[in-house]
Parts: sequence; C-alpha cells; structure tokens
Amino acid sequence: MEIRFANPIHPGEMLREEFLDPLGLSAGKLAKALKVPRTRIERLLREETALSIDTAVRLARYFGMSDGFWLGLQSSYELDCLHADKKRLAALDEIEPLERTDLGKAA
Repeated sequence: MEIRFANPIHPGEMLREEFLDPLGLSAGKLAKALKVPRTRIERLLREETALSIDTAVRLARYFGMSDGFWLGLQSSYELDCLHADKKRLAALDEIEPLERTDLGKAA
C-alpha cells in the first residue's frame, strides 16, 4: 500500500521554505547563481509552474545535492495530485490491465 499526502507539496514550496527562507536567498540571487531568468524561479516559488529537469539539475549543483532529490519532489507532487483527483482516479479505474498471457500476442 502506497501512502500519499493529503496536501501535495510543490517543489517550489520546498525550495522556498527549506532553502531560500532559511538561507536568506532571494529569487533574483538564486536565479543569477543558477544562470536562469529570475521569472523562472519566481514562478516556481509561487507554484505556478512545474520544476523542469534543467532547473532541477541546476538546483542540485548549486545546493550540492543529487538531481534525484529535486526530480523526485516533482514526480511525487504530480503523483500526489493525481491521487487527490477523484475524477482522474475514476478514469484510471476504467482501464483494464493487459493480461500477462496477452503479452506475447502483442508482438
């Protein structure tokens, strides 16, 4: 059984609350260090956009972390949002899994 958060945590929230605020970094200063447009960081912090692979890799380099940490945050956020959306889950329930015996027939 997989446990999901009731309130998905956006990577921008994590960046803001756990990195920028404690370190006293502004969006502009971070953007300059990452060599990306300030608006990219501002939109991420306002949770208006997803965390791109490019930004994830830059954040990992800057903070001395793994790319997987940031990419995992984005993936977890998207999955949590999916699991929180009852309409989308209902649509997924309508998909009938391919039977293992049918796998050889598909080729």
